[in-house]
Amino acid sequence: MLKEFKEFITGGNVIEFAVAVIMAGAIGLVVKGFVNYIVMPFVGHFTGGMDFKDMKIVLDDAVVDAAGKVVSPENAIMYGSWINTLINLLIVGFVMFLIVKAYNKAKKPVEEAPSGPSQEELLSEIRDLLAKK
Repeated sequence: MLKEFKEFITGGNVIEFAVAVIMAGAIGLVVKGFVNYIVMPFVGHFTGGMDFKDMKIVLDDAVVDAAGKVVSPENAIMYGSWINTLINLLIVGFVMFLIVKAYNKAKKPVEEAPSGPSQEELLSEIRDLLAKK
């Protein structure tokens, strides 16, 4: 069983999958940083300084006691954070599209195995051989 596990773990698919998961996590962090620190300030600039992450619909206000301590936190629908997440998804999807497109372009074209004569050519040969008899 140990030998089978060793063959499994050292197989190409497991290692390739592990590398893909690590790279996906790294790409996700890079894209998230790109969205939060580069794209969203531009979006905020063109929307009059609005920051999407602060956009919300308050369902219940926070309850504060006389000492200023929060007894019950605010209950709100944070739709601005959801908008940020959608923008992040679109950018990640676009980046992945570009990566796959570049990979497919760089991939060597698959050469077709040389095929034999077509069906018509074979039938023509048979006809010619029969005609000679």
